[in-house]
Amino acid sequence: MPPLNKRSARAFRADASHILDHRLTPLSILDLARVTEGADARAALDNARDLAAHAERWGYRRIWVAEHHNMPGIASAATSIVIAHIAAGTRSIRVGAGGIMLPNHAPYVIAEQFGTLERLFPGRIDLGLGRAPGTDQVTLRALRRAPEAAESFPQDVLELQAYLAPAAPGQRIQAVPAAGTDVPIWILGSSHFGAMLAAELGLPYAFASHFAPDLLLPALELYRSRFKPSKQLDHPYAMVGVNIVAAETGAEARRLATTQQMAFANIFRGARGLSQPPIDDIESYWSPAEKAQAMRMLARSIIGSPGTVRAGMESLLAETRADELIVVSDVYEHAARLRSFEIIASVAGAGRDAGSAQSEMISG
Repeated sequence: MPPLNKRSARAFRADASHILDHRLTPLSILDLARVTEGADARAALDNARDLAAHAERWGYRRIWVAEHHNMPGIASAATSIVIAHIAAGTRSIRVGAGGIMLPNHAPYVIAEQFGTLERLFPGRIDLGLGRAPGTDQVTLRALRRAPEAAESFPQDVLELQAYLAPAAPGQRIQAVPAAGTDVPIWILGSSHFGAMLAAELGLPYAFASHFAPDLLLPALELYRSRFKPSKQLDHPYAMVGVNIVAAETGAEARRLATTQQMAFANIFRGARGLSQPPIDDIESYWSPAEKAQAMRMLARSIIGSPGTVRAGMESLLAETRADELIVVSDVYEHAARLRSFEIIASVAGAGRDAGSAQSEMISG
């Protein structure tokens, strides 16, 4: 395999040199590109781009979107195109996939797509890779990918790495214009498999504890204990996903959080609808069984006022020793979602003073 440029954990941290030194830890965003009731996919995509522009000014390191298929409420199925849309509306924030579900694609095609993105937006593109299909089995057949495709995930990651590396003399197949871009690859996961693969390949690891928190701590320990330095990364680097909903008061934050809670209840009902406005009494919406399932998946959520959010983030970092947090703030109204991310950045030490940030929100 052609050599890759070495990239240390310190280099990953240095990507966001504009972030204030006194922050809790680097912060990033996973945007679900939610389509809300009364709106459409174009509004969701434009809101994602607008969020990225604000996040850039508030000191977030990166914003990622994820590949989901056959979900009317999520507009990021064509993930590489959405990344281009967001990156074109920003200047410095890293933009990437969190992630591309590699078993759905030929590695060669993903190399072409992300190499092109890197040529268009040099030094700003991330490529997170997942093994799950990101959809149901019926849609998987429509994607023309066999269910057993996931079994070759480790080999597909290596193949993709090779296409992004500089082309070797006489190499017959090149991913044009991807060869030599060395787009940073991340392994995403919610189980031991991803942790072991990231460790074996010496890649940064992102754990999806925003919806699958059960194995968070064992997976991080496995990743760190088995990590092998690579030409991309010389020390383990772990990102932890977390749902955070912040508002001026705890009561308002809890009301805003019902949008995500209803979304999880709907998943258990087999209903894939649009994002719903918050309600005052979530107990009237879900059954005891749905509540139990949702609260298990959302167990590591942080919901509350600025002080509560700060304490929750401090506790999570103390427990996980995460190198970076990637935040989901699944709030229905765009203005309220912006405010949630602004509060999160501020309490983490990443934001500017409140007056300046508020002025930017109004003018932006």
